[in-house]
Amino acid sequence: MTTHSPALPTTLDKPARITIRGTTKTGRRLTIPRSVRRAAGPLGLVLLWFLTSATGVLPETVLASPVDVLKQAVELTRNGELPSAIAASGRRAATGFLIGAAIALSLSLLAGLFRLGEDVIDSSMGMFRAIPWVGLIPLFIVWFGIEETPKIALVALGVTYPLYFNIYGGIRSTDSQLVEAARMMGLGRLGLIRYVILPSALPGALVGLRYALSTAWLALVFAEQINADAGLGYLMSNAQQYFRTDVIVLCLVVYALLGLSCDFAVRILSRRLLTWRANFEGGA
Repeated sequence: MTTHSPALPTTLDKPARITIRGTTKTGRRLTIPRSVRRAAGPLGLVLLWFLTSATGVLPETVLASPVDVLKQAVELTRNGELPSAIAASGRRAATGFLIGAAIALSLSLLAGLFRLGEDVIDSSMGMFRAIPWVGLIPLFIVWFGIEETPKIALVALGVTYPLYFNIYGGIRSTDSQLVEAARMMGLGRLGLIRYVILPSALPGALVGLRYALSTAWLALVFAEQINADAGLGYLMSNAQQYFRTDVIVLCLVVYALLGLSCDFAVRILSRRLLTWRANFEGGA
């Protein structure tokens, strides 16, 4: 009785190989770098702004052209007004941010780690958050005068709320199963806070940090309208009196760039501190 050996592969296998190659080729499609896609929106707006100004659709009495804004930036940089204004605004923003961050961190830890702290602090913070912090400017002037203190206090107040609620929410969103497992492993109160609760709250804290930094610059725009004698708000106030839209737009662009640079720094910090955490980065 003869035995038949297994059938050898024939040319019928080739279509499958062709299909696999086609799939691989499709996966190598041309993709635009993310940096280019991110810059496309702002550059498109600037181009539209330039075209509408050059064609007269957007009159200079309404909004200066980007060319005039750029010329004004060069001029104010040469005479030193713009660098000194940025330095003055930066000092106010940094001081207010540090004060607000210290207050927010202290309150969020007390409210997040202790039930008594939650009962005393969280309801009060929720009540004060409903009050528009910009509306407190007249009260700050009555309390602190018209010097630097009300400006710094307004920035600190704007920073406190987003940091507090994000850190507090991050602490309270810690997985209870992780807490129970840590206790079963023998971790005490301090070890539980250090190795479980605070790392779990870190993503929320970084989100709050991004919000707080952007709010700091937003608060500074309002704060520097209070009898400022230096800073970007001072330049804007003077430009408003003479209808200099080029200077006003320049100051707004500087505010935006400062806020964007802070947000970029927090993004880099988040990538370094959250390397242990797998994140969804979106589709292609």
